[in-house]
Amino acid sequence: MVKDLHYASLSEVCARIKSGELTSVQVTTALLARIGDLDRSLHAYVRVLADRALEQAAALDARRDAGAPLGALHGVPIALKDLFHTRGIATASGTLVMADFVPDTDATVVTRLQQAGAVIIGKTQLTEGAFGVHHPEVEAPRNPWNPDYWPGVSSSGSGVAVAAGLAYGALGTDTGGSIRFPSACCGIVGIKPTYGRVSRHGAFPLAESLDHVGPMTRSVADAARMLQVLAGADPLDPTSLSDAVPNYSAALGDGIRGLTLGVDWDYVSEGVEAAVVDTVREAVPVFETLGVKVREVRLPAAYRRLVKEWGITCAVECARAHRQYYPASRSLYGPVLSGLIELGLQPPPGAYESLAELRVQFRTELDALLNEVEMLISPCMPMLPPTVAQMAGQSEAIVGGAADFITFTAPFDYSGHPTLTLPAGLAANGLPKSFQLIGRWLSEARMIQAGAAYERVVAFDRHPPL
Repeated sequence: MVKDLHYASLSEVCARIKSGELTSVQVTTALLARIGDLDRSLHAYVRVLADRALEQAAALDARRDAGAPLGALHGVPIALKDLFHTRGIATASGTLVMADFVPDTDATVVTRLQQAGAVIIGKTQLTEGAFGVHHPEVEAPRNPWNPDYWPGVSSSGSGVAVAAGLAYGALGTDTGGSIRFPSACCGIVGIKPTYGRVSRHGAFPLAESLDHVGPMTRSVADAARMLQVLAGADPLDPTSLSDAVPNYSAALGDGIRGLTLGVDWDYVSEGVEAAVVDTVREAVPVFETLGVKVREVRLPAAYRRLVKEWGITCAVECARAHRQYYPASRSLYGPVLSGLIELGLQPPPGAYESLAELRVQFRTELDALLNEVEMLISPCMPMLPPTVAQMAGQSEAIVGGAADFITFTAPFDYSGHPTLTLPAGLAANGLPKSFQLIGRWLSEARMIQAGAAYERVVAFDRHPPL
């Protein structure tokens, strides 16, 4: 077996399995052993599907041996956030109220992964209902870089699994930052695609108008490969976009000379830790050496209220999502998610509707700005990865309208624009640094191109000290 196979790229492992150098059973067995060794302390998985994964791997090896066509993810173990319906497998969405829910169909994205030859190795842990805090009876994932530090929010299990070499890629969802926060805290790549680019059918919602589904991997190329499989129209999702899906991997090696990158330094620096501002300041000249034209811009001011009142939009839509369970099974809910739902049942009069109008204004103004520059650069969080203790109470702050840590994430869930989170080395405390690119509507291919170009200059090849 290859040394450190668990940290090989998804694309490399797929190529080796297709060539016959490795088998999917070998790779899956190795990853299951690593999960057995490490996940007792990391708690990335709520459920490891060992027998099922090995059966899938054996069938995929037989398919290769028979000379049948092979998919883009052939034989590679992938993890699913445990809010994606998986036929015959309990899907709890981080809750007690749905602990025994067993779907009889797969989510569209699960079907697409399996059609592409992915081995579904397990379901990753998430916060209760994909909001901000784990249910009090659920063991939260631990950041593999340092267990005292926050691993991100609801897609944290996926982030931990990928960063720790317990999966080659994973699915996450992002409603207020839940792909970007775990990617930033765990030092991996995350794509929040354009709203509707990837189907939400079969994904239990937090807030349907804000929810995005996307890949989390250890490289831009791997994220592009996964997005290729996931993206595209789905008649089962009424919000799905019908636009043709480009070849995301085709331009990975191309240069980005002439690309225009906007930066709002007031947005980047106001209330932000100096080390985070410095991370963006260090990234900008890297892009300039690649031929990128950097312009100072001003983000539409509406983002401030959207950040402050994101909890209202989320609460109203979350209450709708849980109406079959709440308040009938209120006792099974943790206090934070229960508080969010209560806000959604009795929001300030007219606030939800007013925010719906404001998000249209913000998207229109952001589109105008992105006609002047191709993409924007910003932090993902106003601080370096915080400690678990520092984040205590932040979800309650969201409900109260005072959660500054969603400043760089929530606006682009409202607008639906795609984002790409990139690791940018390690801070002095040994925790990952990061930033994000925000692109035009359906500009994932161009963002992948820019991310890959940056990655070639600033290669992040460090792994957690496990």
